[in-house]
Amino acid sequence: MFSQTGPDAADYGEKLGYPVGLPFKDQPHMVGNYTHADRLWPTHTVAAAEQPSTLLRAPAELSTSFKFGTETTSLMKYLDTNPTTGLLIAHNDVILFEHYQYGRTDQDRFLSQSMAKTLTGMLIGIAISEGAIHSIDDTVETYVPELKGTEMGVTPIRALLHMASGIAFTENFGTPQDAEKLRNSLLGPEQLNPIAAVTRFNKRVAAPNTVWHYSNLDTEGLSLVLTHATHMTMAEYLQSKIWQPMGAEASANWQVDSTGQEVGYCCFSATLRDYARFGMLLAHDGAWNGRQIIPRQWLLDATQPATQGSFLAVTQEAHPWGYGYQTWLMPGPHRTFFMDGLEGQRILVDPTTHVVLVHTAVRTKMHGIGNAELVELWSSILKQFASN
Repeated sequence: MFSQTGPDAADYGEKLGYPVGLPFKDQPHMVGNYTHADRLWPTHTVAAAEQPSTLLRAPAELSTSFKFGTETTSLMKYLDTNPTTGLLIAHNDVILFEHYQYGRTDQDRFLSQSMAKTLTGMLIGIAISEGAIHSIDDTVETYVPELKGTEMGVTPIRALLHMASGIAFTENFGTPQDAEKLRNSLLGPEQLNPIAAVTRFNKRVAAPNTVWHYSNLDTEGLSLVLTHATHMTMAEYLQSKIWQPMGAEASANWQVDSTGQEVGYCCFSATLRDYARFGMLLAHDGAWNGRQIIPRQWLLDATQPATQGSFLAVTQEAHPWGYGYQTWLMPGPHRTFFMDGLEGQRILVDPTTHVVLVHTAVRTKMHGIGNAELVELWSSILKQFASN
């Protein structure tokens, strides 16, 4: 289902045709920019599969109602009140619900923001299975000798996967922060090479793998390990190891810095259905269409619920989530996890029921990790399948 409009569409540039332009997060540009980021910055293409994997469509569209606060609401009311650009819900290989707003379609590539971190984490697992990386207990400088002697260089890969490098890096959205400094170093006027950009942050505040602290720097370190170890760009490695094997129907793109290194912590764009295929791959513990694409044990380790009291339970934050390998973990009776990106980008995955929800949005206000209303919607869907 396609709609030319959406909540507050006039503020999002509806009368202007949802234009693409800068400033990037200027509200009238957000819809256009979040589906055409490749018009603004250089990217590497991730080619589609020659034979896309088949997705079926349910004979009747999924319907669900759920409580949010004191009100009973529904899928359609959720879309009517949230700046969601695309929402797709699938079970196994069957699409149950697929809606687009603000003139977006199934041909558009939606920017992932930090959902890309999980892609990076899964690629590390494949590189380990192939022997390009020997162990996640190896230090970064084992594969990136240019970082030898730096705090990043002596950090184990495992600590980066857990967002626990212990390197000082502020990431408080909405305030001056190191995250903006890193982005400007890589993608701003300075256009530093990624080694120089990473070594700007060279103060240790905690031992590796002892304190969780969300950090784009940690994922950027992983991206350097990956490209140095595999001798391929991240786009090439993703294309050959995941994107084509899972049967992607459309090409994707990944923003690169001035050296051609992909920004491993963000800036990947793909269609909603291909995001759904990736979510289904995760829901089936790395297997899809009879092929084990991501090592099963890696995926289990990456998404294992955090032990109560562990620093990975992230209990010091104002949310109940845990953290795996570049992947958010949800509380609950069984293993459920999600990919998260700023402004409302999310892929939620339930391996028990094989249900996947893909959500893209253009939120102008922070709603916290997970977004309370979306979590209630997700919970109501899982209850339907748990009772079947």
